Amino acid sequence: MKTLISGLVAVILGLFGIILCWSQFLNLLAGGITLLLLLGGALAIYLGYEEAKDKIFKKAETPAYQPPKVSEAEVEQYSEQDHFKAEIEEPEKKTKPKKKTAPKKTSQEG
Repeated sequence: MKTLISGLVAVILGLFGIILCWSQFLNLLAGGITLLLLLGGALAIYLGYEEAKDKIFKKAETPAYQPPKVSEAEVEQYSEQDHFKAEIEEPEKKTKPKKKTAPKKTSQEG
């Protein structure tokens, strides 16, 4: 509630200040607009300079990645996966013999 009342008092005092000091308010407004135009123009000049510099000294772009060209015969050579699966399974069979074990009996079975 205090904030509302203090806000209303500030607005009323601000309106009285603008009415009583109208000429000074216009001078301040004219100075503010002039300053904004000056700073905005300087920013536009700087950004235009950077854009022109980028266009003049533009580096050559690296081309996009192109995958190597592969013939149909090479694709067919690697598409037959059965041969490779057999090569993988052979060493597994030699190193890991499969043992058949009987299921363990529990004490409840009788």
